[in-house]
Amino acid sequence: MRFDNIAFLSSGSPAAAEALATLTALHGQCAPFAADVVVALGGDGFMLQTLHETQAKGVPVYGMNCGTIGFLMNAYSLEDLPARLEAAEQATINPLVMRAQTLDGQRSEALAINEVALLRAGPQAAKLRISVDGTVRMDELVCDGALVATPAGSTAYNYSAHGPILPIGADILALTAMAAFRPRRWRGALLPKSAVVRFDVLEAEKRPVMADADSRQSVRNVAWVEIRSEPNVAHRILFDPGHGLEERLINEQFT
Repeated sequence: MRFDNIAFLSSGSPAAAEALATLTALHGQCAPFAADVVVALGGDGFMLQTLHETQAKGVPVYGMNCGTIGFLMNAYSLEDLPARLEAAEQATINPLVMRAQTLDGQRSEALAINEVALLRAGPQAAKLRISVDGTVRMDELVCDGALVATPAGSTAYNYSAHGPILPIGADILALTAMAAFRPRRWRGALLPKSAVVRFDVLEAEKRPVMADADSRQSVRNVAWVEIRSEPNVAHRILFDPGHGLEERLINEQFT
């Protein structure tokens, strides 16, 4: 792949701002809408933000780590950026779409690259009914929360909740419980990528629940949430050779 027009975006941190100034002096600056590639300077949170913001443009995004967490990022270096971009490996990922309805009937929709999480929003545990493709699979899950994660997001919140790491090419989603009380220590399930997962909140007024997409868009006092993969949206992420997302996901399991 050859990229002549590069758009550099910065998270705004001191390190990222310094990198932005240096790289634009070396390579120039292109507006994102006219770019062949976007280079995101920051951490994983900024990478997710950049992927969301450039979604409609369809351009690949190459991240360079100027933050504290960099699972989706490449090592920062000022040397040979055009050559690194040309040699980069591409991973294509589909986000999740979250549809939620609140207790007062309002509906909202959001996309999530990593995960959609339901979290208790009060002092009592949440009670959730779980359906998959219209079939009730669990009448009542008593827990602090539950999430559905993509393979790309399986090493993030999902992994911290003891969910499985998924290979990037796997056509599956992880459904993971957080601090499950009933059924005791239930860890969750692996579902086909085509599955539609629905959570109905039981005793919703007494046990309020919020839904969150990639920690970017939250909906409070939800009555139900539906989650599925969105095949019509594809995010393209570039990695240095030998350090692609597939390799990182495998390596994470042996670290």
